[in-house]
Amino acid sequence: MSEHDAVRIGIVSISDRASSGVYEDKGLPALKDWLTRALKNPLTFESRLIPDEKEGISAALVELVDAGCSLVLTTGGTGPAVRDVTPEATLAIADREMPGFGEQMRQISLRFVPTAILSRQVAVIRGRSLIINLPGQPKSIQETLEGLKDADGQSLVPGIFAAVPYCIDLIGGPYLETNDEVCKGFRPKSAIKVSSRA
Repeated sequence: MSEHDAVRIGIVSISDRASSGVYEDKGLPALKDWLTRALKNPLTFESRLIPDEKEGISAALVELVDAGCSLVLTTGGTGPAVRDVTPEATLAIADREMPGFGEQMRQISLRFVPTAILSRQVAVIRGRSLIINLPGQPKSIQETLEGLKDADGQSLVPGIFAAVPYCIDLIGGPYLETNDEVCKGFRPKSAIKVSSRA
């Protein structure tokens, strides 16, 4: 029996071409790999590979929240192209928006490409679940979640995942514990569970 809370995480890759088999989806494996390395908790993944259809995306997000996923991460469909509707589909089922996540993701991506300002990722809360839109490329997924470090491993720009465990605490979800060498979750001292620090 693990000392850490079990966590159910929804991962959704949104792509017309990958979902129809034109090319292999790389988003779901990238999300699963990173989360498995970043979290100490026992994880169960609920995966979806779906096309860029607003109603279908919204329905998948609601389904995952209703299935008990305290965290839902999407990848793809956040640019300005006509078929990019992930942010709209996410906002349509939101109880509250969490704009800081999107702001920080764009700050990280701007370190690499000026076109980062074209990305429209959003994060929202629905019930007791946090839903975050991530970029489509595996390298960008890792950079936005993990942040940027210098050659000595010191943080240059914090990744968004550092704020995820405490956010999930505040909305009544399970206690997420991070592997600090991948991404150190931040909590105020009053929110840290001492008993889980074995």
